[in-house]
This record gives sequence, structure tokens and C-alpha cells, in this order.
Amino acid sequence: MTDASPTPDSPSSPGTPKFRRRAEARPDEVLDAALSLFSAQGYGHTTVDQIAHRAGLSKGAVYLYFPSKRALLEELVRRAIGPVAGFAEGLGDSFKGDPRPLIARFLHIVAAALTNPHTLAVPKLVIREAMAAPEIAQLYRDEVLARALPALQALLAQGVAGGFIRRVDPEMAARCVMGPIIAHLMLSEVFGVAPEGGLNLDRLIETHLAILNAGLEPVAEERA
Repeated sequence: MTDASPTPDSPSSPGTPKFRRRAEARPDEVLDAALSLFSAQGYGHTTVDQIAHRAGLSKGAVYLYFPSKRALLEELVRRAIGPVAGFAEGLGDSFKGDPRPLIARFLHIVAAALTNPHTLAVPKLVIREAMAAPEIAQLYRDEVLARALPALQALLAQGVAGGFIRRVDPEMAARCVMGPIIAHLMLSEVFGVAPEGGLNLDRLIETHLAILNAGLEPVAEERA
């Protein structure tokens, strides 16, 4: 008589698909637990034990995925902001032309990403914790700012060289592109000054682009 009971790898095994989905989801569950606790009580006051308890795992199980609390923070930044920083890095690759449409696309991608509460929670955490925990500021700088700012600078520099925008300092102009978003978050998170209706990043981006694009328009003598 043939044993028809399902094996662990059998598609008919009732527990296998659920188990596999659960195992694959565990790193994200740990990250979600860490982000919730970091946001609620601060990075420095959160322990791996607390994260494990929130995620429903043992401390040892957490360490199977992330060797340290800093590794958790690193992965939170990469998960939330890494795709945006990666897009920024490719902005100036072999591009020759008016940089303003690409800058607009980049800023809209930033705004779209920050509409996700899990993504928005990461820069909020950085802003609140950076002074007390310098390693957080360094991590964000290395993973995000050090990738986005040089790419924006290169994009603006070629625009100046080609006469597509006015002769501005590309390094300072790159800071002007990013600055309003950072200031917008700081006004809300540090000083408690939010516009009517909440952060409303789309309104900020449209206003920022209107001012930025007008300011980058070549002046008559530079066109000649």
C-alpha cells in the first residue's frame, strides 16, 4: 500500500506554503518591529530583546537575520530610501541636456516614496535622533546623501556647461534641490510646524519646482 501522506516539500502539504511565506516574511517583520520601537522610544533606548518580542521571535532568531542593532538600522535605511538614492545615482549618467525634467522626476519619486508611512518614518527617525546618536546621521549620509548629492551636482554641472540652465554653482544648487524637503521634515518633526493638512509633500514639490525651474532659467546674456 502506497503511503499517500504529503511530504514536507509536497505542494499538497497543508503547512508548507504557510511556513515558507512566514520564513520569507520574517526579516521584514523584524524590521517593522524595530522601526516601530525606534520611532516610539528612540534608537538608543530600544534593545534587540524588545525587537524580538515585538516581532514574536527569540533574540537568537533575530540575530540569524541581523547581527546587530546597527545592522537593523542600516537595512531600514536601505529598504526605505535605497531605491530613491539608487535612482538619483543614475541621474547624470551619460545625460546631456536640460536637467530640470530629470530633477522634477526625482523629486516626485521622493514625494511618492515618502507617502508610505514606513518610508517616511526613517528620515523622521534620523532627524530626531541624529544629534544624540551620530552613527545614525553618518549612516544616512553614507547611504543616501553621499549618493544623491554628487549625482545631482553632476547633472546640474553638465546643464551649466551646455547652457541649458543659468551659470549657478552646481554644488550649492544640488543642496538647494534637496534642502526644502529636509527643511520641510525638520519644521514638522523638530519644531512642530506643519502646513495645513499635514506634510502634503505634493504641494511642497510643486511649489519648490516652480521656484527652482524659474531660478535655473538661463538669463538672456547667457543664451547669446
